[in-house]
Amino acid sequence: MKKFNLSKAIIPNSFTAANLLSGFFSLLYSLNGDYNIAGILILIGAVFDAVDGLVARLVGTSSVFGVELDSIADVVTFGVAPGFLIYSTFLKSLGIYGAILSSFIPLFGAFRLARFNTQVEDLNIKIDFRGLPIPATAIIIATFVLSFYADNIDPRKFYLAIVPVILILSLLMVSNVRYDSLPTLGKKHIRIKWFYFLLFILVIVLGLLTINELLLYIFGGFVLFGLFRQIFYFLFPSKFKIENNSKGD
Repeated sequence: MKKFNLSKAIIPNSFTAANLLSGFFSLLYSLNGDYNIAGILILIGAVFDAVDGLVARLVGTSSVFGVELDSIADVVTFGVAPGFLIYSTFLKSLGIYGAILSSFIPLFGAFRLARFNTQVEDLNIKIDFRGLPIPATAIIIATFVLSFYADNIDPRKFYLAIVPVILILSLLMVSNVRYDSLPTLGKKHIRIKWFYFLLFILVIVLGLLTINELLLYIFGGFVLFGLFRQIFYFLFPSKFKIENNSKGD
């Protein structure tokens, strides 16, 4: 078993802790009715979540402890916080039904994370995701609130969109639909693939600065791409075998 280096691990784990705190303060702002700030804090948590894995690989401190801590932070920031945010803004008027629907986000997200953790064999190899990643679900919910919620809005106008979207996102998280992970940025790859990571951060920052539908459309497209690709491979299984063989070369 790889020895856990506490001194080095403090660096990436600090970003993970910042991710968790972003989710905690998002909850506080939702409780106080400051929904825009609550949504922005979820997006900030996504930035910290992207950075902590990169830093862990660069300093060579990937560990089971880090994986478990990251999952705990993700449940708070990308499960509980967005679930409570969408309940407070759009689903509260549905009463117990709105509460149950909102709970699907942290519930299915926790199942998604637990399944992922049991599949991780080599902490230094980043595998593609089976099921929609929970940060993507949270970003879609946060940007939806940032784009369409206002104090004088009638949430009933959005029920036809919100209810099926939450159900679909929740089911996708525990599905077998494959979603591509960001390329691993380790010491050997940082010079070659640095632009992938910078592009992801740039998209998040643009969303934070503009507070519009940019991230909603981008991550909505990400969700649909994975879903349509799964349908395509179901209809044409030979294509799926060719792609898998090419990856193994």
